[in-house]
Amino acid sequence: MLSRTADHLFWMARYTERAENTARMLDVRVQYSLMPQSTLAEQQGWRTMLGVSELEAQFDAKYAAPTQKEVIDFMVRDPDNLSSIASCLRAARENARAVRGTLTTEVWETENSTWLMLQQHLKSRMFEHNPGKFLEWVKYRSHLSRGVTLGTMFQDEAFNFIRLGTFLERADNTARILDVKFKFLASDTIQAGAQGEFYYLAALLRSVSAFETYRKVYRDAITPTRVAELLILQAKMPRSLVACMCGVVANLQEVRNDLSHHTEDLAETLHTTLQSSQIDDILEEGLHEFLTRFLALIAKLGDGIGRDFLLPVAPEVHEEAPSQTQTQTQTQTQTQTQTQTQTR
Repeated sequence: MLSRTADHLFWMARYTERAENTARMLDVRVQYSLMPQSTLAEQQGWRTMLGVSELEAQFDAKYAAPTQKEVIDFMVRDPDNLSSIASCLRAARENARAVRGTLTTEVWETENSTWLMLQQHLKSRMFEHNPGKFLEWVKYRSHLSRGVTLGTMFQDEAFNFIRLGTFLERADNTARILDVKFKFLASDTIQAGAQGEFYYLAALLRSVSAFETYRKVYRDAITPTRVAELLILQAKMPRSLVACMCGVVANLQEVRNDLSHHTEDLAETLHTTLQSSQIDDILEEGLHEFLTRFLALIAKLGDGIGRDFLLPVAPEVHEEAPSQTQTQTQTQTQTQTQTQTQTR
């Protein structure tokens, strides 16, 4: 497969997954904000969400305070935010358009119609009037894209690069959510053992569709240790770190080439380490330290995939966000460069 085609497929999947992950975090934060809490606690909660994507500095440069209205605007439609839902869905659609001949008709029409429908929702400001409905729509469109891909694509290298992008992005996001939210849980904003801790952990689980799964696996009270264990080490949990790495390893094996030996070794080592780990050992090391190390390795793995299979990434970061009239190459280069800078 041509590296340019692999590049478009890989990033199409990553951007679609990223849009869904952003919608998940926003949706849970909107629901959590309905609970009685101080203004300080509410603003800290929204700031925590920005911290997941390392966007606090960019947000502070443009907005006065992390209120619900401003954070949603920034994370949904702001064109200067390359990780906003609108930016991600635009990039996913442009990558799909570049390789229409490789995709099935159903996959392309799903990506294209999602972008066209998004324009209508942004114009009507549905994300302001009914954020819950809008965010559910974003998640549904991502599910639809993934389902159509699994149901219609021939499972060749094109399929493998799509799945590779999905699993890598998902692993990165799950690790970020765990890291930022557990740091917030340990702060003075939420009292350990209080009722607020239960609702906060429940919201964390819902952000990765794991609330019902937790009840099925543990059948007991929700505790921080078990939540961490489920989202890191439970192989049957689709969004756990070990499950994501299993998907990365499997798809790398299908597309391996003469250059990818070291990248495969890194992925397999990371997967094996997770399989053999115990939650007590992770907590003894420090959850933040463990997740920081994992994110660094995920970034290194992404660099390796780019080096071995995809187009080279330009070393410079363009400061201005790309407009819709810019070429696909310019948009892709800028977004990938910022992504690697943020270890996403």
